[in-house]
Amino acid sequence: MSASKPRAPGSAYMNPYLAGVGLGLVLLAAFVVMGRGLGASGAFSAVIAWLMDLVAPAHAAANEYYQGYLEGGTHPLKAWLVFEVLGLAAGALLSGLLAGRVRLSVEKGPRVGNGPRLAAAFAGGMLMAIGAHLARGCTSGQALSGGALLNAGSWAFMIMVFVGGYATAYFMRWQWR
Repeated sequence: MSASKPRAPGSAYMNPYLAGVGLGLVLLAAFVVMGRGLGASGAFSAVIAWLMDLVAPAHAAANEYYQGYLEGGTHPLKAWLVFEVLGLAAGALLSGLLAGRVRLSVEKGPRVGNGPRLAAAFAGGMLMAIGAHLARGCTSGQALSGGALLNAGSWAFMIMVFVGGYATAYFMRWQWR
C-alpha cells in the first residue's frame, strides 16, 4: 500500500515544537468550540454502547455505564468524539500520503518474527485499553485535556505511563538488538 516512493528513515519530520504548539491550539479550539477537551476512548465507548443496545437492549438499559452513552437514543455518529477519531485517522492517512510514508510493514527488531511482534503489539494495545477504562480516559484525554486543566490524577496517570513504558522497555529491548 504505497502512495509514492517512501522517504528514507530519518528524513525530514515536522518540528516537534511546532507540532506541540499546533496540538495545543487544537486543544484550545476544542475547549472554545465544543466546551470540552480531546479524547478518543469516549468514541469507542459510544460505539460499544450503541452496539450493545442493538444486541442486548435490556442489558444496555440496566448498565449504568452504557446509560451515559445511550441517553436520548443518541446514535454514535451524532457524538462529536466519534468524528474526532474518524478525523484523526483520515488526517493521519492524508499526512502519511503527502509525506510519502504510507506502506504496509511490521516495525520490529532483528531478533523477533512478525507473529510475536504483532502478538506483543496486540497485547500492549489491550493493556492500554484496559488502562484507559480504569483511568476513565485515554492518554489523549488524560494527558492533553486533563493535564491542561491541571488535574492531579491526569498528571499521575501520565507519570505512570512513562514509568510503565520504561519498565516494559527493559524487558522488551532484546527484540531490537
